[in-house]
Amino acid sequence: MERGNRKSRIGVVVSNKMTKTVVVKVERRVADPKYGKIVTKAEKYKAHDENQACQIGDRVRIVETRPISKDKRWRVAETIEKAEA
Repeated sequence: MERGNRKSRIGVVVSNKMTKTVVVKVERRVADPKYGKIVTKAEKYKAHDENQACQIGDRVRIVETRPISKDKRWRVAETIEKAEA
């Protein structure tokens, strides 16, 4: 694996109650291994939000980074779409 190629995900902010941390829910659609039906799988990531700019409902892009805390290994790269107020 080459250096500098960081994983990135697009998801929705579901919590911003922590200081400089947001919880981002990333959904992906995959085929069930046995039956082939398309199902939605979701995973939550804790991401670093330095400016505390993210609100619940924002669509954001997160990128992988060095460990910032015990379970925070992602950071918010950009806000794609702001939530409607």
